[in-house]
Amino acid sequence: MQRESNPLFRVRYAHARTRALLRNAADLGFGPEEGATAGAAGADELVALLGDHPRVLAAAADRHAPDRLARHLVTVADAVLPFLPTVLPRGAEKPSAAHRARLALADAAGAVLAGGLSLLGIDAPDHL
Repeated sequence: MQRESNPLFRVRYAHARTRALLRNAADLGFGPEEGATAGAAGADELVALLGDHPRVLAAAADRHAPDRLARHLVTVADAVLPFLPTVLPRGAEKPSAAHRARLALADAAGAVLAGGLSLLGIDAPDHL
């Protein structure tokens, strides 16, 4: 059942939101670029979780424990969802280097979520 209370639905939803941000940014004429995320709420936590992803993948594979990967994906999704409103410029604001860097971080989170879902045999749609 697709409900927000279902943790893997939240992962799929977070992935779809990251893809929507990329589409919306393209409509605004900018794309992701590496750089400082300029104090965006939750950015440091998200960077740490994404940096920990290879270790979690290796541990899940070594121990044949897909539940470890699933829990990590839920943690990433729960960290990325509150971060996403900081990505796009608001109102008449012009896209800045910080917006581009935040978009790159959201894109990286989306890639981690999609890859992890794929390993679990779950699709990661661009739209929900």
